[in-house]
Amino acid sequence: MPVSDGNEVRPFTIDVADDVLADLRQRLADTRWPDEIPNTQWDYGTNLAYLEELVEYWRTGFDWRAQEAKLNNFSHFKSQVDGLDIHFIHERGKGPDPMPLIITHGWPSCFFEMTKIIPLLTDPASHGGDAADSFDVVAPSLPGFGFSDAARDRGMEVQRVAGMWNKLMTQNLGYPRFAAQGGDIGSGVTARLGFAHSDTLYGIHQTSITRPTPYLGEGSKPITEAEQAHIDQRAKWFQDEGGYNHIQGTKPQTLAYGLNDSPVGLAAWIVEKYRMWSDCGGDVEKRFTKDELLTIVTIYWVTQTISSSTRMYYENQHNLWVMEKDQKVPAPAGMALFPQEIAVPPREWGERSYDIRQWNYMPRGGHFAALEEPQLLAEEVREFFRPLREG
Repeated sequence: MPVSDGNEVRPFTIDVADDVLADLRQRLADTRWPDEIPNTQWDYGTNLAYLEELVEYWRTGFDWRAQEAKLNNFSHFKSQVDGLDIHFIHERGKGPDPMPLIITHGWPSCFFEMTKIIPLLTDPASHGGDAADSFDVVAPSLPGFGFSDAARDRGMEVQRVAGMWNKLMTQNLGYPRFAAQGGDIGSGVTARLGFAHSDTLYGIHQTSITRPTPYLGEGSKPITEAEQAHIDQRAKWFQDEGGYNHIQGTKPQTLAYGLNDSPVGLAAWIVEKYRMWSDCGGDVEKRFTKDELLTIVTIYWVTQTISSSTRMYYENQHNLWVMEKDQKVPAPAGMALFPQEIAVPPREWGERSYDIRQWNYMPRGGHFAALEEPQLLAEEVREFFRPLREG
């Protein structure tokens, strides 16, 4: 592996200590359950009966070691970037000229979301595609998520992460140019890469448009009817579903005491989002197995990163990225918009801030696209970057 400025790329193996897992099982057994108004299902938040069922499986049936072994089938590494040890999967493409691609997750996701799509991108020929569309895939854990170090100072937001990812790819891993893809927080990171580091980017692909805020001042195009409907939908969604966003963006430390101490509280906080934000029709296990949900929650638990992960909401809200007049993200951009994503904007909204080369509305799927619909997303990513490859 290339090394630059002492930032060695070191192999990493996930190996959670036995006593951490024993403590988790004991905490699950000792849960003090709250009450619930009968027959309210998920109206007030995470349903008690479902969570009791999930937690009992977590305590007695879930095999972390089996999931850990599956995760370790991927090539994991760590490397120092701006003084933080960053964890990432790095899988080489199987094709004549793989394009380097960094894919970034969001919240309450983690690198695990990318494990289904990585093989489709690295080895397309084995999954119904063309070997010429292969990628070298780098799937990092955001700072303060999973096995990456958390910042010890203020200001770890998407713009800062984009600079770190550019260093990871060009300096630590030695790629002179690369592609970027992401959704949710990862979409903001990807957009910033395309804005601030377009000289090292082939292009960017996103599944949501979270940042930047487009310029809407004097001289901008009038808001269209479809754009106004999008703005109104987002406002209503934040009123109805945005409580998590408000507390994580204002008082994440207060929230952290409960979630870092109670695995059941942590599961309730995370699993509700997988139900609400996915294309599951109200049955979360139509989209995600118990093992998948609990692998995600367990990664947050054993790394104690729920505090640092939610803190990124505070940092993002205190470091807004608003475009100025005539500014655009210069890197070529592609968007794949899944119907159950938190917001599905019209193309003209995206064109205010991006150089849109591909814009497709997907037939199914939601917020966690790489985990829900890996084949659909992989095909979109291959198609978008195909004309941007050199030669």
